Amino acid sequence: MFVRRDVISPVSALLALALLTAGCASGGGIESKPGSPSSTTPHGYVEGATEAAEQQSRLLLGDPGTGDTAVLDLISGKVHETERRTGVTALTTDGRFGYFHGANGTHVLDSGAWMVDHGDHVHYYRATIRDVGQLPGGTGTLVRGDAGVTVVTGADGRAAVYRRAGLEKGTIGAPVELPGSYAGAVVPYEEHLIALTRGGEGPARVVVLDRSGKRVASPEAGCEDPRGDAVTRRGLVLGCADGALLVHEDDGAFTAEKIPYGEDVPKDERATAFRHRAGSTTLTAPAGTKAVWVLDVTERAWTRVRTGPVVAANTAGEGSPLIVLETDGALHGYDIADGKESAVTDRLLQDVPEIPTDAATAPVLEIDRSRAYLNDPEGKRVYEIDYNDSLRVARTFDLDIRPSMMAETGR
Repeated sequence: MFVRRDVISPVSALLALALLTAGCASGGGIESKPGSPSSTTPHGYVEGATEAAEQQSRLLLGDPGTGDTAVLDLISGKVHETERRTGVTALTTDGRFGYFHGANGTHVLDSGAWMVDHGDHVHYYRATIRDVGQLPGGTGTLVRGDAGVTVVTGADGRAAVYRRAGLEKGTIGAPVELPGSYAGAVVPYEEHLIALTRGGEGPARVVVLDRSGKRVASPEAGCEDPRGDAVTRRGLVLGCADGALLVHEDDGAFTAEKIPYGEDVPKDERATAFRHRAGSTTLTAPAGTKAVWVLDVTERAWTRVRTGPVVAANTAGEGSPLIVLETDGALHGYDIADGKESAVTDRLLQDVPEIPTDAATAPVLEIDRSRAYLNDPEGKRVYEIDYNDSLRVARTFDLDIRPSMMAETGR
């Protein structure tokens, strides 16, 4: 594997480190090396990890055809080969752990890169990449996690809660089985679990559980045909037939608020799978085959941006362009406010799957605070895109495997 580089802006690591140190000064400073002697445990210290001044992004990669998997370190540009996994049907992440889903279970890989958000400042960490083990659950299993727990929801709606501390130490551990069954993923949020009860003839209803599964609140809200979820700084967003449902916590009280489309939307044009930058409150989702929904959670507003045929889409939000991979193999940038195309690249992917496509192995756009990443399975490469510079290709990572599946960690 080698990396081709165009013009790359230098990273002001010393400045970032100074800012981070200032943000954590009240807690005793930064522990940058595990095991360093200290009379007290420094604020932000994590045993076995190295703290860094900047985001430690890594890309989890997988080829379901061969079972090859790898981790691409975006800081060093190096590729770490990981154990081959046959029968993988999907790859997801919670920001640190990668979940390689298969018919017989879900394998957990610790990417060794993550962040801890304290609100007024953020800690970035890197550690050794390692296999953790196997979670039960076959095809259709959904995994959602936060800093405290990881929740596995099976296709039958049954859910189990695993302690995050166990995964961090390299063990799966014994789960807490939740009573009943649920519609869609059970999602950790604000030290609780948000779930949708199966609605029978009516819509699914929102319930709030503690981490042992006891119901502690039931906001007066329903969600018909729930599909898709995303945790944002403004709350948990759930996709519903008539728009979205925003579940929010304030001083221990949970509320649920509808964000309707404002129009009748055909079933095949609804938002059912959200993508966004971690920490952003702007979500994207395909709106059929030739448009993209953009949901501004802060403003409680949907915008439909008409594009060419959509393969993948994402945005960093906060004034950044909507980035769309279209069937011409090029990336297109759109101004979300007026829907006008603002930039387009040369053809990057030579073999783009026709629509509709297999969602698990279709190219994806991962995005963080400064770059976007596009996987090219046929070309055995990943493109790094500077979306603030007319979608300039900043780096190209050539690989030894087909990265048909990709997920970013360290965010």
